[in-house]
Amino acid sequence: MAKLHIVTEGDRVLRLKSRPVTEVNDRIKTLLDDMTETMREADGCGLAAPQVGVLRRVVVVETEPGVVYELINPVIVEKSGDQHEVEGCLSVPNKSGYTHRPAYVKVEALDRNGNPVTYEGRDLLARAFCHEIDHLDGILYIDHAEMIDN
Repeated sequence: MAKLHIVTEGDRVLRLKSRPVTEVNDRIKTLLDDMTETMREADGCGLAAPQVGVLRRVVVVETEPGVVYELINPVIVEKSGDQHEVEGCLSVPNKSGYTHRPAYVKVEALDRNGNPVTYEGRDLLARAFCHEIDHLDGILYIDHAEMIDN
């Protein structure tokens, strides 16, 4: 595994829409492994491929130590409720702001073996899923955050 460079606000790649993964192969599996290592070393709870300069629809999320969600081509298929919490982002260092996110989401994706998976998330996990999936469409949390602190 290798630690990847995390691109930061101002880098054009963060504003582009990512392409779907058409084949889950060894390159995608290596990307998942490298993204997980990078996220952990940066003390984050999620990382999307565009944040490491790769325009593919790939996300990793770890809100509980040791429980890593690997999402390929993720889609939010259900959401409900509302939470208003502070968010930050590895690609927007030293800032945070309040966002409104669903309190519950259901996500469909492919796993590292290309098998369909469905995950449900509440609270922090729901927020992390939404945050990382937004990255795949070139959206940063600061686009809809309130009271951004430096």
